[in-house]
Amino acid sequence: MTQGNVTEVTEFILVGFNGQHKFRLVLFIVFLVIYMTSMVGNIGMILLIKTDSRLQTPMYFFLQHLAFVDMCYTSAITPKMLQNFIVENQSISFMGCVMQLLVYASFATSDCYLLAVMAVDRYVAICNPLHYPIVMSQTICIQLVLGSYVMGSINGSVHTRFTFSLSFCKSNIINHFFCDVPPILSLSCSRININIKLLFVFVGFNLTFTVMVIIFSYIYILSAILKMSSTAGRKKAFSTCASHLTAVTIFYGTLSYMYLRPHSNTSEENMKVASTFYGIVIPMLNPLIYSLRNKEVKQALKGLGKKYHTGLNLLKFSTTMHQA
Repeated sequence: MTQGNVTEVTEFILVGFNGQHKFRLVLFIVFLVIYMTSMVGNIGMILLIKTDSRLQTPMYFFLQHLAFVDMCYTSAITPKMLQNFIVENQSISFMGCVMQLLVYASFATSDCYLLAVMAVDRYVAICNPLHYPIVMSQTICIQLVLGSYVMGSINGSVHTRFTFSLSFCKSNIINHFFCDVPPILSLSCSRININIKLLFVFVGFNLTFTVMVIIFSYIYILSAILKMSSTAGRKKAFSTCASHLTAVTIFYGTLSYMYLRPHSNTSEENMKVASTFYGIVIPMLNPLIYSLRNKEVKQALKGLGKKYHTGLNLLKFSTTMHQA
């Protein structure tokens, strides 16, 4: 960073979890395990949905994209955080910071819209089952997913453009483990009123709109379930929504805490913890939630396990016959 009449920042320093310096190796191992579990779980979910004919439905089409989005936004921030645990130089280039914020903000926003789309899918499946194949046709599903990506790209691009158009003269040290809007704004010597308003308007709109879609969808779903005369039917309807509701509660609760509460210096460490949970832990939890609480996924996993054991036994038999 050079200072004079004009301040030019060429790199930022990510403070990360410097207060936990003694536990850097432990934190590195913990977050590495979480990240690897997240990648294996989400890649496994994508491959399972692609290969199992029982999972070729709109619900799992959306879940496949949710797994992809989770992988993208956690991969935007976790590898750099892991690197900073084991190296002394915790810098990130200006363009590296720009790209990190752009990818993270875009895919995190897409995650919100995909969760809302999945709520609509459950609403149509439960409240209007006879028209479900028509309403949730392949074309409509593709359009809904593309819309989620477009909204994510708009949100990410706007925040990235306005954040990095500021002048930075206070410092180039970001008190966070990745490049996020609030800690970057605190470094600027420009007027940030517009940026703060944009943050609240865009994040507020995305959260409010998607949450309202989810709430209204589940109001109608609950009403339809309560009208069911069959106890088995109610149980099945609740079970198809349980995984999605669990993921929604965790995701939106953390996101709201991060961005929609008043900012203060004393809350910066709490924000790091919330960001860790939202950006690193939740992408690991989603495949676990959908695999442990979803009957179809568990059946597909059992089927995959049987195929694996059958193939292994055939290989052993073939090897034994060859040796004989």
